[in-house]
Amino acid sequence: MASNDTAAAEREERLKSALWYSIGQYIDDQSLDSDLNATPQFIGALTELVYTQIANTARDLETFSRHAGRSAVGVDDVMLLARRNDALEIMLRGELERLREGDDVGAGSGGAAGKKRGRPSGGGKAKGKGKVGS
Repeated sequence: MASNDTAAAEREERLKSALWYSIGQYIDDQSLDSDLNATPQFIGALTELVYTQIANTARDLETFSRHAGRSAVGVDDVMLLARRNDALEIMLRGELERLREGDDVGAGSGGAAGKKRGRPSGGGKAKGKGKVGS
């Protein structure tokens, strides 16, 4: 058990190091373009902020997927996560449409065919047009 904890801690540190490097490169590029300077402390703090946001996002996506009875995160989970950020939702929907046109990607859990879980379509009060049978 201790070796699993050690391996997980090492993996987390490697991920943080890679993130720190990537953010540092981005900040350096932006600093050169705008003639500003960023301290290593700023880059470290930004890295921690981004890492925490990524961890929270991953946890939310896993929770949404589990709640829907799936073992893998799907498109629906990502769109549910983006529901409160209009600009992000619009961007993601546009990218999804672009991907669907190019690869014919399905919605939900990666386009897998099968039973859908949750509410049946057409049941309940609709916001806008109501569905009449499928």
